[in-house]
This record gives sequence, C-alpha cells and structure tokens, in this order.
Amino acid sequence: MAISTVASADELGNTVVRSSSGGWKSARLIIFVEMAERFAYFGVSSNLITYLTGPLGQSTAAAAANVNVWIGTMSFLPLLWAFVADGCFGRFRTIIISSSLYILGLGSLSFSAMVPSDSRDSNQLKVTLFFSSLFLIAIGQSGYKPCAKVFGADQFDGNDLKERKAKSSYFNWLMFGSCFSITTTRLVSTYIQENLSWSLGFGIQCVSMLLSLFLFLLGTTSYRFTSERGGKKKPFARIGRVFMEAVKNSRQQDSDIANANETLLLLAQQSSEKFRFLNRAAISCELAEIEEAKSVLRVVPIWVSCLVYAIVYAQSPTFFTKQGATMERSISPGLLVPAASLQCFINISIIVFIPVYDCLLVPIARSFTHIPSGITMLQRIGTGISLSILAMVVAALVETKRLQTARDDLTIPMSVWWLVPQYVLCGVADGFTMAGLQEFFYDQVPSELRSVGMAMNLSIYGVGNFLSSFMISFIDKVTRQSGQTSWFDNDLNKAHLDYFYWLLACLSFIGLAFYLWFAKLYVYNRSNT
Repeated sequence: MAISTVASADELGNTVVRSSSGGWKSARLIIFVEMAERFAYFGVSSNLITYLTGPLGQSTAAAAANVNVWIGTMSFLPLLWAFVADGCFGRFRTIIISSSLYILGLGSLSFSAMVPSDSRDSNQLKVTLFFSSLFLIAIGQSGYKPCAKVFGADQFDGNDLKERKAKSSYFNWLMFGSCFSITTTRLVSTYIQENLSWSLGFGIQCVSMLLSLFLFLLGTTSYRFTSERGGKKKPFARIGRVFMEAVKNSRQQDSDIANANETLLLLAQQSSEKFRFLNRAAISCELAEIEEAKSVLRVVPIWVSCLVYAIVYAQSPTFFTKQGATMERSISPGLLVPAASLQCFINISIIVFIPVYDCLLVPIARSFTHIPSGITMLQRIGTGISLSILAMVVAALVETKRLQTARDDLTIPMSVWWLVPQYVLCGVADGFTMAGLQEFFYDQVPSELRSVGMAMNLSIYGVGNFLSSFMISFIDKVTRQSGQTSWFDNDLNKAHLDYFYWLLACLSFIGLAFYLWFAKLYVYNRSNT
C-alpha cells in the first residue's frame, strides 16, 4: 500500500488529495472514536467477574476462567477479521460492519440483565442470552479494534520524516485518550452496575458505542485512505505463493534453480539472511514478495516471547478485582469503593506516564540515540515486561500480608489501598509494552498487511488469556485433590493467590530471558523503520 503525494483513490472510489486529508486532523477524531469504544468495552469487561459471581452465581475459579476465555476469544478473532479487512472489504467498511455487530451485542447484553431469574427456565434463558450477547460483542469488537488503530495510523505518511515522528506520537496519545476513557468508565459504570442497575450499566455502554460509530462516520470526507500497488495480487496471495513455491523447490539443488532463474544469484547480497529457505521461491516470485514473507516470519519469535506478559495482563480484571472485594473498601459510612474501580489506577498511571514519556523522555533519548522514537520498539517492550515481573512480585507480597491479616483478625480486614502499587506498576508496564507492541506490529509487517499485524498484536493477549484460563482450571483441579483447599477457593481467605502470583513472576522471568535473546537477534524492517 502507498499514500500518493498528490492524490489517490480511496476505498469508496473517490479521489483523496494528500495535502487536504489525513494528518492530526483525522487522527484526533479517530482517537475520540477509540475513546468512546474503550468506554463501552471496559464498562463491561472491568466488572464482568462481579456479575458472574453475583447475579449468575458462578464460582470464583469458573468466573475467572470464563472471563479469560471471553477476552481471549475477543483478542484472537481479530486475525480472521484482519484477513477480511486487508483482503476483501478494506478497513473502512470493516469498521462499520463490526461496529454494528458490536452495538447489537451490547444492546442484547443490557436486555439479558433485565430478564428475571425467579425460575429455572427463566434463569436458563438469562444465562443463554447473556453469553450469546457476550460472544456477539466479541465478534464485533474483534473486527473493530485492529482496523481502527491501523486506520488512525494510516493518516500519517511513513515516508515523510515529520509525519513518521507524528505517527509514533499517535500511538502514545491513542493510549493516553483510551486510558482517560477507561478510567472514567471504571469509576462511573461500575458504580451504576453495583448500586443502581446492571441493565442500565450495560445500556450506557451501548449508547457509547453508538456515539463511536457516529463520530467515525462524521470524518469520512477528511480521511486519508491507502491504495494498493497497481497490478499486484492481493497480499495474502503473494505471500502464500512464496511459501508454496519455496516448498515446491525445496528438493532442488541451488545450482539447478540458479540456472533456471538468475534471480537467486542476487539474493545472497540483496535478501535478508534469515529464513533463507524462502529464497528458493525466487524462480517464480519477485524479491520484494520474498522479503514480505520473511518480514511476517521475523515477528513470530517476538510474538511467542510476549505471551507470558499477556498472562500477567489477564489478572487485573479477575483476581485483582476479587482480592479488592475481600478488603476494607469504605470511604465513609455507607459508601464503598467498587472493587473493579481500582483498575482505574492502571489507567491513571498511563495518563500520567504518557505525557512524561512523549514530551520529556523521548526528546532526551532522541538526542543521544538519534532514533525518531527515542528508544527502539523492542527496548520499550522489554522495559514493560521487566516492570510486569515486579508487579507480580509486589502482588504476591501484598496477598501474603492480606492472608496473614485475615487469619489473625477477621474483624479488621486489610485496606484495599494496599493494592494500588501493583495496579500502578501494571499501568506503567502497559505504557511501555502495549504501546510498543502496537507500533512494532504496525511497522514491521508489509504495509498491505497492517491490519493483520495489529491483529497479531491483539492475539498475544488472546492466547495469553486462554493460557491463563487453562492454568487456572488445571491448578484448581490439581490443588483440590485429596480434600485440599484450592489456590482459587471461593473464600479467598483460605485460597492461595500468592502462590499463583509467585508462579507468574517466575514464568515471566523465563519469558523475559527468551524475549531478550530474540530481540538481540531481530533485524528491523529497514524500509519501514
């Protein structure tokens, strides 16, 4: 894909002039669109475990596993939607279609909370409608999320130095705006859900998503659209053909292929050294197409080594929230802090961190490194993973103290504010790693596969949530054997979340070691960096 310096044909068949479209004008609108969507999503997900263990009556372990499966599904499905966006509909149309499904799911969720559960049949209807709505939301949100982020970044021309710097800042300010919105919904929506009405609390999220779609359509005439390279096959067809030709020619000698096609003789000097088996496709594929296929394979080790970070990321809306529910949460007589609202400290940390990082740390680092973004994307990601390990260590220590306090004197529970440090560390870690991963997977894949790149980024969290769900179910089953108390017992004062947090800290340390190894070997895509 490319952005014309004069004009280009957009997805709708109109002519788009570069000088009067895109840039910060359109990107700012996309940020507000994202803020409205984030308000809707986190208004549901942040307090979901409370609804499952409350009105739906599920156990703590089952509810945590269900939340992880739902979030995992929502983070994994973007891979399918990205193929649709990059190969068929385009990002603009995909955002509209998926947003409509998203709104339908949120409306259905609000309706499900209104269904009474005074009999077995009505309770079954409530549960069925609730989970059907959740997965309709998952389908809609998984199509919206990768395309919206990429569409916003596409408003900047990566070939222009000034706009390239602006694109890096775009990802930072996108996270800033999202976190502001998430903090608001975690304070407002969770209070409404727990103190007024779950149906009203879910209904507000539906209205917010309607606003998001309205704002997106409002900027249609000002957006900058990317166009495909003329005469080229679809990106998936090109890359798939490279792999097929490489396999087809795998048994032939290099000399035989070289005699048939002189292109292979040039690859030793012009092509990257990694994944040289793909060079065998040179007999019928262009060098640029082979490099596209290699660029996709290069990011896979980084993807794998970030999975443990995603498992840690999955704990804040589940066990962190259940921890808070067992602690002293009163601000004044009769006024309790909703346990889920403590997640807003993650976002407050990011809101404070992003301006400091973008306006202070990046310019200082840039003066030493001469890198437009200050530090490399992989350095930024690694810093966040290191902080997530520290967050798990702090969480384990705080949980150990909470258990000791609960067992010494049940009448004086530990204050919920002890959880703030682990939330803050998670927030700063997210500010490094999440924004870094977004930029990395946008920048290091072929330009026509950027929706797929963003979907690969999201799928890290999807697989991480699935792994978290599997670990919870497996550990719960093992620790219940022989009449023992589960690590995730419904009575958290008898459970051992501290053991689970120490396990995650150890796994994260191992994951960081693998990440540093792969990052050291990684070669950046020079055309994009």
